[in-house]
Amino acid sequence: MTAQTSTIHTPTDSTQVRRHKLTLLFHNQPDKSVVLEVDEGTSILHACMENAIHLQHNCGGVCACSTCHVIIKKGMENLSEMTEEEEEQLDEAIGLTLSSRLGCQSKIYGDVTALIPDQSIYLGR
Repeated sequence: MTAQTSTIHTPTDSTQVRRHKLTLLFHNQPDKSVVLEVDEGTSILHACMENAIHLQHNCGGVCACSTCHVIIKKGMENLSEMTEEEEEQLDEAIGLTLSSRLGCQSKIYGDVTALIPDQSIYLGR
């Protein structure tokens, strides 16, 4: 049996991607929170998908529905700016608040805490 070695390529300082914390809270599990470390510019939806966290996205994450609606609890200033298209889609969101965003459109540029609203309305539960 021979030992296997692997080489890890670490980017130089000039190409390192900044990483930020995304804390997820869950409407149906108020005592649960998940903290993810994500690359700068990652959307909330993409971060959820990469980490097997369910966030409905009926349109496939292209800002054509409002099912990936999340409520930002902290760090709204650390998200990409809301577009007119996102504002229009959010008008259709169930449980809309002043701190609502679409997960597919919210790119992370600093630490963020988001609440995932009740997803059972989309799952037929």
